[in-house]
Amino acid sequence: MSIKNDKYQIIYADPPWQYKSRMALGKGAKKSSAEDYYPVMEMHEIASLKVNEIADQDCVLFMWVTMPKIFEAKQIIESWGFNYKTCAFTWVKRNKIFNQKRYEDRGIDDFMGQGRWTRGNAELCLLATKGNPKRISAKVRQIIHTPIEAHSKKPDEVRKRIVELLGDLPRVELFAREKKDGWDSWGNEIESDVDLSY
Repeated sequence: MSIKNDKYQIIYADPPWQYKSRMALGKGAKKSSAEDYYPVMEMHEIASLKVNEIADQDCVLFMWVTMPKIFEAKQIIESWGFNYKTCAFTWVKRNKIFNQKRYEDRGIDDFMGQGRWTRGNAELCLLATKGNPKRISAKVRQIIHTPIEAHSKKPDEVRKRIVELLGDLPRVELFAREKKDGWDSWGNEIESDVDLSY
């Protein structure tokens, strides 16, 4: 494992939240929960990762969260040494394949996830800060309206918008499933560039 950067000014995270509940399988579905796709972590395990040790004195954290985990997310943000500011991105998920008839019938062609009460089709990426980081672009929009891909894979567009918002700063993606140019990475499916052991 090679350590690329000691400190990061951008940290992008997609924690493997544990839900401790199973949902009914939808039409054609073979899996119903995150645990069916990848190893999940309990909240105390996520909170104890040494994220504060790799965060520079001025740093922005972008963290994905599903609606049932909103309050836990704030606790994780604070345990990592950050202060919650806002929702950076709202991903409105579209279906993988556009269907003209479905669009004409419904007026929309958004993906309909399982959800806990209402059928979920949006996911949030929260923004938190440490120190006094600076925004360099006022043109970055919050809404991302792109098709879903593999389970839990987030739109590549998000990384581009983060760099546009803050600049080409030292950055790392936590819980990464693949390496991306310009980003250091940490995750159990790749060779990591940092050590966050707790």
